Formats: sequence, structure tokens, C-alpha cells
Amino acid sequence: MQEKILIIDFGGQYNQLIARRVREKNVYSEIHPYTITISEIKKINPRGIIFTGEPASIYKKDAPSCDSEIFELGIPILGICYGMQLMAHLLGGEVKRASKREYGQMKVEFAPDIPLFAGLNSPNICLMSHTDYVSKLPNDFKKIAKTESCEIAGFANLKKNLYGVQFHPEVIHTKNGEKIIDNFVKNICHCQGLWKMETFVQNKIFELRAKIKDKKVLCALSGGVDSSVAASLLSAAIGANLTCIFVDHGLLRKGEVEEVVQTFGNRSDVNFIKVDAKERFLEKLKGVTDPEKKRKIIGEEFIRVFESEASKLGTIDYLVQGTIYPDVVESGIGKSSVIKSHHNVGGLPENIKFKEIIEPLRELFKDEVRQVGIELGLSLNLVNRQPFPGPGLAIRIIGEITNEKIALLQDADYIFREEIKKHHLDKNISQYFAVLTNIKSVGVMGDERTYDYMLALRAIDTNDFMTASFSKIPYEVLEVISKRIVNEVNHINRVVYDITSKPPATIEWE
Repeated sequence: MQEKILIIDFGGQYNQLIARRVREKNVYSEIHPYTITISEIKKINPRGIIFTGEPASIYKKDAPSCDSEIFELGIPILGICYGMQLMAHLLGGEVKRASKREYGQMKVEFAPDIPLFAGLNSPNICLMSHTDYVSKLPNDFKKIAKTESCEIAGFANLKKNLYGVQFHPEVIHTKNGEKIIDNFVKNICHCQGLWKMETFVQNKIFELRAKIKDKKVLCALSGGVDSSVAASLLSAAIGANLTCIFVDHGLLRKGEVEEVVQTFGNRSDVNFIKVDAKERFLEKLKGVTDPEKKRKIIGEEFIRVFESEASKLGTIDYLVQGTIYPDVVESGIGKSSVIKSHHNVGGLPENIKFKEIIEPLRELFKDEVRQVGIELGLSLNLVNRQPFPGPGLAIRIIGEITNEKIALLQDADYIFREEIKKHHLDKNISQYFAVLTNIKSVGVMGDERTYDYMLALRAIDTNDFMTASFSKIPYEVLEVISKRIVNEVNHINRVVYDITSKPPATIEWE
């Protein structure tokens, strides 16, 4: 049976990051909402449980909570920030509002001989982010960490393997935080670390063959990393029974349609069909400005195109999508908040003519998907390709979408990408793209007044796409990019650079 760590999400911003840190230890992790029942937990049978953070105060009305029976299951639990306060509250301790908020990197002193901190020096630099604090320990708990202004920055019931830390070991701002996660997963939960992509590929191919048998399958192929890896996985499993359909919805980057056709259209092992649906997508999006509506419209229209094409091919039972785990989490798990509806999750229509949608990568994070691609023999150029959202430029055009705006953004984005590559920065930046804002401003060109669009450039550095910092592109390169865009693309007279990290911003603007 697969060893698992259960992440119980109380609404914290780092829930995906915690799950990813566990996966880095080659241990499978799943995120579930705090409404999960004890019977559901028993069915999952996790080796350990981690409580996430949450901005609410535990003593407030309607604060997220869970069944206290969870502490009697004999499963090791690590509570992080709010998760620690919740543990204290449910087990008879006290939580109060602090007179001084701790936020940022702090020196944390660890008690000696604590399994959770094995191999770490004390004091250690950790990220604190809290206003409330544990003022009184629950019975049978001991203090295991403190800061200058927080006397109980960590506690533990060593007999029951219950731990709580006020700081965030999952973020890079905590020094050696990954060692704390490793200690919990390996030494306290006794996981061996059997979650590897080579094994995932073998098991998934076997699983897909057993499920699909001799049925026909349609794959929604965008040409991006996720859908390409999904297509290759299905091709390895069922061969000629797979047909890949590439829908040109008119919202792709400049030159992308040709690139996808060249990559997949000439492969002998793939049945490839290109569908020109530019006009029908643009008509559906006419007058729509809300980004969530855009995503849902695009999600439904994709399905309708696939249904139409499937009807020409005979009986098609299954539709394959390249949905990955962050898509599922950000679209809302249980009662977790929706960050944004992904067109292939929250944007799907209720009525679908396919027997079932298959999402072979649904359990994986982006870097794991890339590893699967390498295991399947895909080219590094394709595997390491820039992330591109399914709704395409629709969510990089703020406001109403028109043919004019699409053309403007395609040209500007192409210049941005071209200059980044020309200055040899493309291997160092995790993701970079342009956003056409809905703001117009006054400018002067050729001694004449202009009143045209403002374009925003976005470039980020990240290891996991769950947290990110803006990329420090040299000023001289930004200057070249700005000059080229303003001079070569009509109706753009101002270029700005987005220097916001994630969080608080997301990577995409919409």
C-alpha cells in the first residue's frame, strides 16, 4: 500500500507548498479540506498528518476546526502556525492575541534531543507570521522552541507524536526547513520514500491499459507541457486507440500554432487533428470582461469542440486532459477557497457527452510532470517549455477580448520573449510573459499626442510555482524591450514591469 502524508487545509496560503515539500522527500502527499471526516481519514490511512496555517484566529466564531478524535488515531501530527494553535485549543491549552505581532525571519531556539529538530543547530532562522500565540500548553505537552518574544514557538507530546510549530518550515525563508519536514516524514512517520516518477509511469501505464482496454480515447492537446506529457502517457498505454485534437482557439502566442503542428503533426505514433475554432471562441467571449467567466466559457467551449470532433470519429468513450494537482487545488478542494477556476477543472460544464474524463497527471505538481516527460523520452525543449495557461491570452488581456487586442499582445509578447532569449536569460527565468492592461494613458510620439494601451511585463523566479519572486532582469535589457515594443507595436505607448512576488499576487494577472 502506498505510504501517504495527509495535508489538512484550514485555509493557509502555503498548503500546496507543504504538500510539495513532502513530495520532495519521495513521499506521496494529498491535500484535503478541514471538513474531512474521521472515517475518511481512516480510509486514506496516512502515515502522518500535517495541519496547515490559516489567517483566522482560533477563538473567533466559525474559525476552521476539526474533530478532536483525530488526536486519538495514533497517527503522528504536525501543526504549523494556525495548525499548532488549533491543536492547543482542542487539547485544553490556551491561545491569546499577542501584544506584538511577529512577522519575518526570527531566531528560534530549539530544545535539545527533539526528533523533529534532529540534525539542526540552535538557534535557527525561521519565518514567523502570527498575531496569536499559544499562552498555555495542553496537558502532557512540553515546550520545544521559543523566540525572544514568543515563549512557546513549538510544543510536543513526544509519547503520542504530536508536534506544533509556530513558524513555517515549508518556506525557503526558514533555514533548513526541509530538514524539519524530512524528520517528521521519515523519522517520526517512518516513511521510506517510495514515491518516484519512474514507478509512477509504470503503474499509470498499467492502470490506463486496464481501465481503457480497447476503447477509443480523445486527448485535448494544447501543445503545452501538461497536455503533451498526458498525450505521451496515453500513447504508451493504448497506442493507436488515442487521437489527439489540437484546438486553435485564436488565443495562442505568436507562432505557437505552427510549432504545435510541427511537433505533433508529423509523429507516426500519434493520430493528430487540428481544429480551427478561432471565430466560435471569439464570438462566445464577445463583451465578457470577468476573468472567471472567461475561464468557464473557454472550458465549456473546449468540451463542445471535442464532442463535435468525437462525433466524426465514431464512439469515443474517454476524454483525456492534462490537469495537474495545482489546477485542482486552486480551483477549490471541498470548502477551500477558490483562487482561480482552471478552465479544465472549475470551468467544465455539467453535461458532458463523454463517458468519463481521464486526468492521468491529476496527482502531480509541475516539476513532477516534467520528470514524467523525461521518463517517457520527450525532448528537453518540450519538457522545459514555458508554462502557458489553457485559456491562453484570454486571461492576459484585461477586459474585453478583441482581434485587435489579441494581435497587439501577440506581437508585444513575442518581442519580450525574443529579447529574453537573445540576452541568454531564458534558462534562468522560470516564466515570463506580457499582459495587455485595460488602461490607456497619454504619450507623445513624433511630437504628437497619443492615448494608447499600457503593457505590463511579468517575469518570475521559482522552484515550484507555488511561491515566486520577480526576476531581476537588468535595466538595460528592460529598456531594449520597452523601446522595441513601443516602436514596433502600434497602440502601445507605455510599458511597466511587475515586481510583485507570489504571494500576495498570483503569477498570472487573471
